[in-house]
Amino acid sequence: MADLTGANWRTSTRSSSNGGNCVEVADNLPGVVLVRDSKDRSGGMLRFTPAAWQSFVGGLEESGRH
Repeated sequence: MADLTGANWRTSTRSSSNGGNCVEVADNLPGVVLVRDSKDRSGGMLRFTPAAWQSFVGGLEESGRH
């Protein structure tokens, strides 16, 4: 398993500042994109390959749900 301690987490610029329903993404590590719930940062995370993440985001953009 890769060392994930250097993950640089960020929230969407569309997220509100009042702690709403947001996810955080870390895409600065080689070969992996991490996603977690901003309200439960220690509750686990999802791991994607960069290609799978791009496909997911591209699907959201096409559907207008970004």
